[in-house]
Amino acid sequence: MDLYTYYRSTSSYRVRIALALKGLEVNAIPVNLIRDGGEHRKPDYRAINPQGRVPALRVDTSEVIIQSLAIIEYLEERYPESPLLPTDLIERAKHREIAALIGCDIHPLHNVAVLNRLRGLGHDEGDVTAWIGHWVSEGLAAVEALIGDDGFCFGAVGLADIYLLPQVYAARRFNVILSAFPRICRVEALALQHPAFKAAHPDAQADKPE
Repeated sequence: MDLYTYYRSTSSYRVRIALALKGLEVNAIPVNLIRDGGEHRKPDYRAINPQGRVPALRVDTSEVIIQSLAIIEYLEERYPESPLLPTDLIERAKHREIAALIGCDIHPLHNVAVLNRLRGLGHDEGDVTAWIGHWVSEGLAAVEALIGDDGFCFGAVGLADIYLLPQVYAARRFNVILSAFPRICRVEALALQHPAFKAAHPDAQADKPE
């Protein structure tokens, strides 16, 4: 399998964690979102992913899957070993609600395309920073209230953690204060010691600049 990825893309980071947790090896193909105006905008990459975003996964049948949720669901169904979801239906739903809260309600509001649109409308960096801080903090407050008191988000590592860790990474990159979220910080500390999360971390990627 080929994974088109960018080291600090939070959605790519999710997929890298899922792959690592399942013990799957892929050929990582970096797509630099900054160099030369963004390699994701080039015709060659648009031919792979018409949306022009990362990640994209080319599977063994040569089909390409885009969007991190679709990729992770494919991996869960194609490789059911080391499941990312528990068997209990309510517990599965709890993981999915955290994933949806982050993937649909937090991450899109600090996506680079959204931030560049704000800048293009005349907002200065102070406005952009305030925008990021507001939406990330509001979303993480909801996550903090929903996850458990022990272990990972819901005890054993799973889908919720796959979504949470990249979002926390992004929050720290944007200097969002996380001290109000002790449960989230607990999960982060556990994950940063986990081999799969270590392997998927942006700092461990070959395309990270020196």
